[in-house]
Amino acid sequence: MVRTEAEFIAFAEANVTRLRQTAYLMCRDWHLAQDLTQGTLTKMYVVWNRLARQSADPFSYARKVLLNTLLDHKRLRSSGELTVDQLPDRPDPSDPTAERLTLLNALALLPKRDRAIVLLRYWEDQSVEQTAEILGVSTAVVKSQSMRALAVLRTHLGADREALFG
Repeated sequence: MVRTEAEFIAFAEANVTRLRQTAYLMCRDWHLAQDLTQGTLTKMYVVWNRLARQSADPFSYARKVLLNTLLDHKRLRSSGELTVDQLPDRPDPSDPTAERLTLLNALALLPKRDRAIVLLRYWEDQSVEQTAEILGVSTAVVKSQSMRALAVLRTHLGADREALFG
């Protein structure tokens, strides 16, 4: 089976927003998320015809490419994040935008792989097996890391946890 360029364009148009949102959740920078998404789609275009034989679900492959692109980017560039002793003052917790930002800030404190596991399992609603396959790790790693990552998230969220989850 050979996939056409029109099929790739349709795939890209249908999935670009979802890929960009996933990229943002992984890196917390809209500009970098855009670059990662474009890089992912470029890599997908290059292998589009071969992909028909390898994968029935191109989005799963795209998500794996996105994660690898992010990890490659992090390896190639030093991080621009600064570590601080205290978190800045928080906005009014009744604001849903502030609650979302609080959750995103807590996610940003997780190591890259833990963040990827949490996002795949709970944001993208992937199974343990699917998450393990995407990340190239065992299901035991996904289970243990997701438990640890959720515990760390609870710690980071502290008092904000009640506002977010009632």
